[in-house]
Amino acid sequence: MSVLEQCREYFGTTDLYQVLEVRKEASDQEIHRGYRKVSLKVHPDRVSEEEKAQATVKFQLLSKAHAILTDKEQRAVYDEQGIIDENSDILNQDRCWEEYWRLLFKKLTVNDIISFEKKYKGSEEEVTDVKEAYVDFEGDMDRILESVLCANYEDEDRIREIIQKAIDSGDLPAYDAFTKETAKKRTARKRKAKKEAEEAEKAKEELGLGDGEDALTSLIKSRQTTREQELDQFLSNMEAKYCKPSKKKGGKATAKGKKKK
Repeated sequence: MSVLEQCREYFGTTDLYQVLEVRKEASDQEIHRGYRKVSLKVHPDRVSEEEKAQATVKFQLLSKAHAILTDKEQRAVYDEQGIIDENSDILNQDRCWEEYWRLLFKKLTVNDIISFEKKYKGSEEEVTDVKEAYVDFEGDMDRILESVLCANYEDEDRIREIIQKAIDSGDLPAYDAFTKETAKKRTARKRKAKKEAEEAEKAKEELGLGDGEDALTSLIKSRQTTREQELDQFLSNMEAKYCKPSKKKGGKATAKGKKKK
């Protein structure tokens, strides 16, 4: 069975862009992020034994789709003719797709995150990401705060100021979800953030943890909850955005030019 036939069977489409959940005009970096995001969902190490066989096939197909769409010649042929070269070197049957994935995405340490956060907050890069999140989620602050790297409730006023300045300058549209957000919704968000902070502190106390990297690492490992999943997603976003392939480079879309979802 060909790669495209397998994609139809396992993903319901022969469109490699849909398989990676990206738009056809996506840059290499967008394709890279899409691959990282969807491959994590089916990585054989992250599923049950019962799901492992199917997950392995899906993981390999996602890896092949990424390899094809980030190869200039292969992508051009696929875009023009809707076909792929099954005998190409990049689809070598003996290729280890787990190794391919690991070469693209290194593991991040807690120190990496702390160091990154210090440089990221207040940077032009953060401003760009905030604007893009605002456009993606049409002004929904709940989703913006969940999406922007390192953002938490304490950053809300600062992030709102970034957005408001961009609206005032005409760089961003004035979405009602942002400009007309109710006090009730902001209060609910504050209440939720406070509850989560209290839960984190309680967990640290129960585990007898102090501050610093060892404490944070232990806390992460101990939390088998929704918050752990959210942190895992944060790590995934970090890896997808900053652990780039050494030979591939892709541009980053601006808030104005990014397609709405």
